Amino acid sequence: MLRVDPQQRRRLEEIIRNLGDRIEEARANGWLGEVQGLQIRLEAARNKLASLDGLTRTRNRAPVTLGMPIIRY
Repeated sequence: MLRVDPQQRRRLEEIIRNLGDRIEEARANGWLGEVQGLQIRLEAARNKLASLDGLTRTRNRAPVTLGMPIIRY
């Protein structure tokens, strides 16, 4: 899975809103198969947003010092 560019957060939020609107429209028209497909896409978009939030949180942490490896000849 590819990582989402943090600068595209607004676009991802817009996609999530749009999918919600499309799900409402599909339910109103009785397109049950379309509703199911859109819900899968909505869940995937929400997961990407959550992973983006997690990536942002981990980037704000201080680096971890692992130390120098000991190489024996």
